[in-house]
Amino acid sequence: MRRISKLTRVAVGVASLGLVATACGSTSGESGDSGDKSDRGVAIAYDVGGKGDQSFNDAAYAGLTKAKNEYGYDTKDIEPTEGETDADKEQRLASLAKQGYNPVIGIGYAYGPAMKAVAAKYPKTSFGIVDFVVESKNVASLVFAEEQASYLAGVAAAKSTKSKVVGFVGGVDIPLIHKFEAGYKQGVQETDPKVKVVSQYLTQTAEEGGFASPDKGKAAAEGQIEKKADVVYAAAGLSGQGVIEAAAKAKVWAIGVDSDQYKQAALAKYKNSILTSALKDVGGAVYALSKSVHDGKPLTGTQTFDLKVNGVGLSESNPEYAKIPGLADAVKKAKEGITDGSIKVKTD
Repeated sequence: MRRISKLTRVAVGVASLGLVATACGSTSGESGDSGDKSDRGVAIAYDVGGKGDQSFNDAAYAGLTKAKNEYGYDTKDIEPTEGETDADKEQRLASLAKQGYNPVIGIGYAYGPAMKAVAAKYPKTSFGIVDFVVESKNVASLVFAEEQASYLAGVAAAKSTKSKVVGFVGGVDIPLIHKFEAGYKQGVQETDPKVKVVSQYLTQTAEEGGFASPDKGKAAAEGQIEKKADVVYAAAGLSGQGVIEAAAKAKVWAIGVDSDQYKQAALAKYKNSILTSALKDVGGAVYALSKSVHDGKPLTGTQTFDLKVNGVGLSESNPEYAKIPGLADAVKKAKEGITDGSIKVKTD
């Protein structure tokens, strides 16, 4: 039976969130060993969309950068390739471990099979994987309560809509994105049952470009706006940029995801249309694992980042957020309810 421990607070300053990881599993004091080279620092392998998505992958890069600046790490970040296989991912992770990087982190559930295989071959290297659980003594599975952040986004949408129609755009029709949709719908309906949620998934598989096609996101959002949606929330990685563009063009609200997209430089011309963002502190998770390895006590097991530990949340950067009647108070009340357990957020 695994020991359950609670980590002390780690002040990350990434994505405007503090970070505490609640660990279901044990930690190990054994430092990683990548063969004949000493530990070089942290390396991350990006998910579909790569660096520059202004969302999920960029949040991970922020954590990598913080670790590099704080510890003087030699760091490396590698892009995915189009149409790659699990074998390609396995080769990428193995190469990073062989080069002496420790920890090595796969950004996204797609690294699951590859991570399991490589971790077994490099037992003294610490690995991390985001959004997937790999049962291995040298792997930290970094998972999030996305449904909780999405619930808050739903509250914000219900309080800001005038048409009583809001939209949800999911990148790929998979259980992970179902969590975003479930939380969002519940937040909307429990705030105002009269508000209708229109949902659409861009693709059935990631290989079809659901997380990497702004044009698909834009088309989906335009379709929802034609159906009178005046708030559109996207959980679609790089494709979400198209959703935000469509919202800005139609002068309706967009809700961003993962990073505080109001603050993203590449989205600056659309920022006045980004009401808020459902935050997921991927950067904080990357930093926390990096810190644990640096301290000689690498995290292992399932590390859950939820609202209670500020692993997820809702941004308030847009000044218009505070001007919408009842929005801030409703979100605050919802946060309290989720944290104290009186609000149970669905995941499907």
